[in-house]
Formats: sequence, C-alpha cells, structure tokens
Amino acid sequence: MCRNITTLRGLEPVATPEEIEAAARQYVRKVTGVQKTTAATEDAFERAVEIIAAATTDALEALPPRRVPPRTEPPIRRLTRATS
Repeated sequence: MCRNITTLRGLEPVATPEEIEAAARQYVRKVTGVQKTTAATEDAFERAVEIIAAATTDALEALPPRRVPPRTEPPIRRLTRATS
C-alpha cells in the first residue's frame, strides 16, 4: 500500500468526507500513475476518486471500531493543527 495513505478507521473524531476524498485521490494517483489530470484523463480520474471515496465511506461505516487508534493523523488534520 502507498505509505502516504493514512489509516482513517479509528480516528477521533471520525474521518471527514474531505479526509476520505484525499485518501481516495492519493490511492487513484498511485494506481493510475496520473499525478496531474489532463483533458484526456480528468473524467476517468474523478470518477475513480468518487467510487473509491464511496467504497471507503461504506467500509468505515461497516467495520467495527478499532481497539487502538491509528498511529498517525491524516495530513489534513496535521495541516489544520499547524495553522491554528
């Protein structure tokens, strides 16, 4: 798995839609090799992000709570905390 994708299950408070989308976007970038979309890749890329984000949301809602929280915070939380 891509080391840049942070574990979202078990976060307190729970993962936000923005965090889920960011993880989905990073995953799609990794598996497709598309770092910057073009007119030829944008529709397929964005559709894949939507599908992965929806699947991630479903999985996070269906899985039981974690016993131990993840070791790292998602980048969005780290950035927010650094600028506050």
